[in-house]
Amino acid sequence: MSLIIFLLFFQRHGEKLHFSWSDILNMLRSVAGAADRDLIPLGFQSIRVIMNDGLSTMPVHCIDVCIDVTGAYAAQKTEINISLTAIGLLWIATDFIAKGLLQKIPKETTMRNENGTTTDADNLAQDSDGFYTLLDDQTVSFSKSFHDPRLLSNGLDLVKLLFSVFSILQKLGSDERPEVRNSAIRTLFQILGSHGQKISRSVWENCLWTYVFPVLESVSFLAATSSRDEWQGKELGVRGGKAVHMLIHHSRNTAQKQWDETLVLVLGGITRLLRSFFPFLQSLSNFSAGWETLIHFIEDGILNGSKEVAVAALSCLQTVVSSHCPKGNLSLPYIKTMLDVYELALERSPDVRTSSAIKVKQEILHGLGDLYVQAQSLFNTDMYWQLLIAMHLAVKISKTAADIHKEIGILQPLQRTILEILPLLRPAEQLSSLWSVFLQDLLFYLLGSGAASHRMKDQQIFNVKPTQDNAAIESSTFESKKDDNTMTESQIYSDGSITDDFVSATMTVEPPSLPCDEANPGENIVCNWNHLFMEKLIPVIIELFLEAPGAERCNVFPEMIQGLGRCMNTRRDNPGGSLWRVAVEGFNRLLIVDLIHADIEKKMDPHIYRQARARLWKEIADVYEIFLVGSCGRALSSDGKVEAFKADELIDMNVLNVLTDKILKGNIEAPVEILQRLVSALDHCASRTGFLPVESLELIPSHCSRFSLRCLQILFSLCSFSTEDDWTPARLTISNVSIDILIKRCEFLLKQILIDENKLGEHPLPAARTNETIYVLQELIRMVIHSETSSILNLPINLKVKLENSNSPVCRSHLLVLFPSFSELVTSRESRIRELVQVLLRLVAEELGLCKSTH
Repeated sequence: MSLIIFLLFFQRHGEKLHFSWSDILNMLRSVAGAADRDLIPLGFQSIRVIMNDGLSTMPVHCIDVCIDVTGAYAAQKTEINISLTAIGLLWIATDFIAKGLLQKIPKETTMRNENGTTTDADNLAQDSDGFYTLLDDQTVSFSKSFHDPRLLSNGLDLVKLLFSVFSILQKLGSDERPEVRNSAIRTLFQILGSHGQKISRSVWENCLWTYVFPVLESVSFLAATSSRDEWQGKELGVRGGKAVHMLIHHSRNTAQKQWDETLVLVLGGITRLLRSFFPFLQSLSNFSAGWETLIHFIEDGILNGSKEVAVAALSCLQTVVSSHCPKGNLSLPYIKTMLDVYELALERSPDVRTSSAIKVKQEILHGLGDLYVQAQSLFNTDMYWQLLIAMHLAVKISKTAADIHKEIGILQPLQRTILEILPLLRPAEQLSSLWSVFLQDLLFYLLGSGAASHRMKDQQIFNVKPTQDNAAIESSTFESKKDDNTMTESQIYSDGSITDDFVSATMTVEPPSLPCDEANPGENIVCNWNHLFMEKLIPVIIELFLEAPGAERCNVFPEMIQGLGRCMNTRRDNPGGSLWRVAVEGFNRLLIVDLIHADIEKKMDPHIYRQARARLWKEIADVYEIFLVGSCGRALSSDGKVEAFKADELIDMNVLNVLTDKILKGNIEAPVEILQRLVSALDHCASRTGFLPVESLELIPSHCSRFSLRCLQILFSLCSFSTEDDWTPARLTISNVSIDILIKRCEFLLKQILIDENKLGEHPLPAARTNETIYVLQELIRMVIHSETSSILNLPINLKVKLENSNSPVCRSHLLVLFPSFSELVTSRESRIRELVQVLLRLVAEELGLCKSTH
C-alpha cells in the first residue's frame, strides 16, 4: 500500500519532496530484491516516474542513488520486461547528464577536429559525415539556455554519474538473459555514439579501458566457453503421451550461438564508434595499444568465431577503411595491421566445407580489395607483395572449395569473388614497375603457365627501390607487436602447396620469393580445376594487360602468349570445351591490338628488343606450331553437330587470318627463323590432304579439306607480288622465305596426282584430290613474283642471268622450276588438268622468250 501511496503523491506533488528522497530510494531498492513478484512491478512504476519526471527536482546527491536503484531493477530476474524498460531509463539518465556535460566542456578541454585545427569544444557538434562541425553563435546560445544551470552550480559530478550508468550497463552486458545483455550493450554504445562529442579526452580514455575493451573481452570469453548443447524450447503441452516443445530457430538453439549474437553487437558498437570518432581516438594516449587489442579480438573472431562473428569482425575493418581512408585519416601503420589480418585469416583458415566458411572468405576478399582501392597511394613494394601472397592463398582455398562443391558448369561463389577482386588490384602509379609481376601472378593460375615467372620474382619485384615518399611513410611511429621491417611470408610452390611454417624475413636484406618446385616445374595449383574459372579469368587478364604501361607489357608479353597457348592446347583433349575458344579469342586480340604497338616500343631500347622480343617471337611461333598443326582443321568435335563444326571452322579461319594479315603480311620485322617456322606450320597444314592415301580422301570431313586448301592459298598469297606500294622490306622477306616451301609443295602435289591415277587405274580420282590439283594449277597461272624473290630460286645460272637482264620487276620464273612436273601432267586423264597444263607451258615459253605473249 505504501508504494501505491508514494506513487500517487509523487505524481501530484513530487517537486515538494526533498529530505525524504534517500528513504524513498532505499525502499525502492529493497523492493527490487524482494521475493514477492507482485511488489516489483509496483516499485518499478515509481522509479520509472522518477526517472522520467523527477531528476530535475531531485537533490543532486540522490541522483547517483536513483541511477543505482534503476540498475537494480534492470538486474532483477523476476520480470524481463522490467529489466529491458529499466535499461531504457538509464538511457534517459544519460540524456539528462549530457545536458550538463555540454555546458561543462568549455571549462575543461579543447578538442581537435579532423582537419587538425583546434577549436573550443562548446562550438563543436558531431556531423553525419565528419567528426566535428562548428556551431554558429545562435545554436550555441540556444543550447546553453536549454540546459539546466543547476547541474553545474551545485557541483554535481557529471562524469561520476556517467560512469555509474556505464558500470551498470557493463555488468548487465554479462547477464545470462540474452535479451537483457543485448539491450544493455546496445544502450552502452548508443550513449557513446550519441554523446561522445560532449565528453572530454580523459573521460574517453577511461571509457575505452574501463568499459569498452573489458566488455569486448568478457563477451568474447563467454562466447568461447559457453555450452554448445542444443536447447529444447519451453514445454507447451503433451500430445500422444509425448511432451511438445516450442521450436527454437537453429541460429539461437545453443548458449554459444546466443553469446555469439551478443559478441556481434559488441563488435558492431565498436565499429560505429570507430566510424564516428576514429580521428579523435587516434590522438588519445596509448590508443595504439588499444588498436592492437582490438586487432587481436578481430583475428580471433575471424579464425575461431561463427560466420556472424567473423563477418562482424571484418565489417569493423572495412568500415574504418571506407570511412577514413578517403579523408586521409588512416595512416600507414593501421593499413599494415589490417593487411596482416587479412593475410593471416586466409592462411590459417583454409576451411571451405560449408557455405558459411565460403561466405567469410568472400568477405575477407572484399575487405582486402577495398583496403587496396582506398589506400593504394600508401602501398609500397613490400605491402603489394604481401597483397599478392594473400590472393595466392585465396586462389588455393577456392580450388579446395571447387573440389568439395563440384558442380559442372557452375562457377563457385568464392571464385566469382576472386574474379571481381582481381581487377581492383592493378598496381598503383607508384608501383607501375610491378605490373609485369602482377600479370605473371595471374598467369600462374592458367594451367601451369606461370611457374617460371615465380622464379624471377626476386629479381623483378625487389630490385625496385622504395621511393622517398614511401620511406618517409614507413618512418612513422606506431607501437606494434611486429617490426615494421619484417613481414610474415608463406612459401608458395608451383604445385600449389603452401608450407605451414612462415618465414620472417627482413625485407631490406632478403626479399621474399615464391620458390618453384624443381621436381615439378610445370605443375600449377589450378591444373585439376574445371576450366570454367580459367574461362572467366582470361578476359580479366587480357583487359589488365592492355591497361599496363607499354614497357611492362613488353616484359610480360611472352608469358601472356605462353599462358594463352597452354589453354588453346586443351582443344585436343576437350574439343567441346570453351576454354580453348576463349583463349583463341584473347590470343587473336593481343596480336591485333598490341603486337605492332609492342614492336614500336621495343625498338626504343635495343637491349629490350633483343631479349624480350626474341622471347615473344619464340612463344608466338610455338603457339602457332602446336595449335595449327595439332588442333586446327581436324575432326575433333565430339558432339558432331553441324553448328559446332561451323563454329570451330570459323575460329580456325580467324586464326589463319590473324596470322596472315597481322604477322606474315604485317609491317612487323619478325626474325627470319620465326617466319620460317610459321610458314612451315602453314605448309604442314596444307599438306594434310596431299599426304593422305587416296582411299582415305573420301572419308575426310569437308571442313578439314577446306582448312588445308586455305593454308595452301595463304602460301600462294605470301609469294605473290601485288603492287610496289604494298611491297615493303618485310613483305619481300616473307616472300623469299615462302617461295621455296611453296615450290616443293606444288611439286609434291603435281607428282602425287599421277601416282594416284596409276594406282586407281580406270576408277575416277576423289574430288578432293582433283580439286586441290586444279586449284594449284590455277594459282600458278595467276601468280607473279618479285624479281628479287626469283633470284633465290634453284635455276641454272644462264637462266638467272637472262631473267636479271630483262629488267622487269616481276616475273614467272617459278614456273621454270616446275617445268618438269608440267611435262609429266600432259598425260593426265583429267581434261581440266591437261588444259591448265597447256596454259602453264605457254607461260613458260613466254618467260623464256620463245613466243610472243598473247596477254
